[in-house]
Amino acid sequence: MNATPLILVATMTVILAACGPSGDKTAANTPATAAAMPPTEVEVVTVTTARVTLTQDVPGRLQAWRSAEVRARVEGIVEKRLFSEGSDVSEGATLFQIDARTYQTTLEASRADVEAARLVVERYRPLVKIQAVSQQDLDAAQTRLKQAQAALARAKLDVENTRVPAPIAGRIGRARVTEGALVGRGDATHLATIEQIDPIYVNFSLPSVELLRLTAAIRSGQLKASESSQVELLLEDRRLYPVAGQLLFSDQAVDPTTGAVGLRAQFANPERDLLPGMFVRIRFAVAVADNAVRLPQRAVQGGPQGQFVTLVTAAGQAVSQPVVTGGMAAGDFLIKEGLTGGEQVVVNGLQKIRPGVPVKAVPWQAATTSGS
Repeated sequence: MNATPLILVATMTVILAACGPSGDKTAANTPATAAAMPPTEVEVVTVTTARVTLTQDVPGRLQAWRSAEVRARVEGIVEKRLFSEGSDVSEGATLFQIDARTYQTTLEASRADVEAARLVVERYRPLVKIQAVSQQDLDAAQTRLKQAQAALARAKLDVENTRVPAPIAGRIGRARVTEGALVGRGDATHLATIEQIDPIYVNFSLPSVELLRLTAAIRSGQLKASESSQVELLLEDRRLYPVAGQLLFSDQAVDPTTGAVGLRAQFANPERDLLPGMFVRIRFAVAVADNAVRLPQRAVQGGPQGQFVTLVTAAGQAVSQPVVTGGMAAGDFLIKEGLTGGEQVVVNGLQKIRPGVPVKAVPWQAATTSGS
């Protein structure tokens, strides 16, 4: 009997057994296995309606509460600078010393003139009684005495003005002149500037067309007027300044060059973090809306068809929903159209999903710093 066929049958049996279900290396990559992957986790907020205060962010610029230019009141050579640039100075402190020798000489001469004029008056008074000197001569002597006294007062003031004082208390900037400079010739030379920056002003403006729109909405009943005069300040790096400010006033006319109404607010600045000239943004209340839908800005996206949000359905799928925004409330968007309440809107995790994919919704925490 030929054994060769039996050997071939046994070999084929071993090969087929090795290729069976236990040796199939592609079974783990079947569609059924891929569908078993867990859904992507996203953070959501549940849409609610509430009474909210509409706010508006507008650019503004900081201005010192008080500012005074230190100027030379007399002509002369600057001998000394008596302050450190960038330091705080008190009112009346001497900042510059101007050469006073010429003015001191004039002062001494004026004192001598006053004394001479006084002696003439004293000598004429008894002579008038015996008619040795006329009353007219006495009157002229008294006039010269008053003129000499006025010249003396001016000479004293000039000597005092050689020591240039601080007109107000505050922080002084850089000196605009150095020792040895001639100042006060022909004009009151600007020597330095002192500014008080606690509190500090913020000047900003609101377009007149925006005021008209808000007024119309309030009159129609869509919005209610806000009674709050508090304002918030956002720094250049978008951080919120920790101290609220107070709205002081608004102009009663529209600036014809900008078409805007000027406003001013005041902020406490105890740490001197706010400096004059800085550009900031002011957030202030403009109206109150009832039954408003409010969403974080990061939840609203934009596309060719307009603005939209991503919802999580009851079945756990992501879907897009077009929306229309209308105004702001403390940095959040107010939704005019597209949402009614109860929807779950994705806030964080938008970059990881697309419409139609399964997702797992977890509540969003406002302090979360993960990407949107």
